[in-house]
Amino acid sequence: MSRNSALILILCASALSGCAADYLNHYDSVTLAAGDTQKFNSLLQTVDPLNPASRNTHIEGDGARAAAVAQGYKYPPPPPPPPAITVNVGGSGVTTP
Repeated sequence: MSRNSALILILCASALSGCAADYLNHYDSVTLAAGDTQKFNSLLQTVDPLNPASRNTHIEGDGARAAAVAQGYKYPPPPPPPPAITVNVGGSGVTTP
């Protein structure tokens, strides 16, 4: 390979590597100068950024009732027994347990 072809090959490789650098950064915007458009839009569409009810730290509730509900989830009641099976044999209804 001659010197000129090696030099051209090195120049092409360096030019292509510079183009791929911006592609590999994985930006969330179209350009680097896009700014905080996503954040601006999300703040613009926020109805009430601070709900006045969020300052209420007194949670009303009954501890005994909450404990009973938790026990109901931990130990559920047994399922009801299956219904009786009715078999018709020759026109008479026979019920088996």
